[in-house]
Amino acid sequence: MLEIVLATNNAGKAAEISRILGKKVKIFTLPEIGFVGEIEETGETLAENALIKARAVACKAPGKIIMSDDTGLEVDYLAKAPGVYSARFAGPDCSYLDNNKKLLKLLKGVAKKERGAVFRTVVAVIYPDKNVEIYEGKISGSIAEKMSGVYGFGYDPVFIPENKRKTFAQMNSDEKNSISHRMKAVKNCRMGIKRKYAV
Repeated sequence: MLEIVLATNNAGKAAEISRILGKKVKIFTLPEIGFVGEIEETGETLAENALIKARAVACKAPGKIIMSDDTGLEVDYLAKAPGVYSARFAGPDCSYLDNNKKLLKLLKGVAKKERGAVFRTVVAVIYPDKNVEIYEGKISGSIAEKMSGVYGFGYDPVFIPENKRKTFAQMNSDEKNSISHRMKAVKNCRMGIKRKYAV
């Protein structure tokens, strides 16, 4: 079984990525490898932030495959914000709920046709030979007028994928993973891993 260290403390994200990569890959989160401390995301793009996280973890886990991702929600009406600042949109130490509340407040009264958005995920992988590869996935949709659903995390309760009538948070994991931005990025990543390893 191929072992990959995922640069996250988010068990939900790890489970989602693990399902996409398949049963021949075992994912370890940062707490599971004993990684302690915050990684400051100072990049100006999703790719830069993903690489910052991957490199920080690679220093602590030599010889391991390191995978890191960064995801941004780009809302048309907000000039593509929050983008790279999606995780901390409502300020330092904010929660998912805080971010969603701020987004909905900023879009209050905005017409449906102006609530277009794109969810984008970039995955960075550092291999034991120090080779670095970057993969991307995205999905278009719109921002709902209120939060709905209990599944997922992040902006899932307010993001409605294109040609769908419910938010990501109203979809089970299989339904979401069949179309999501993260699925597309991780599937591209899986193809890269398969070129190197028999998984």
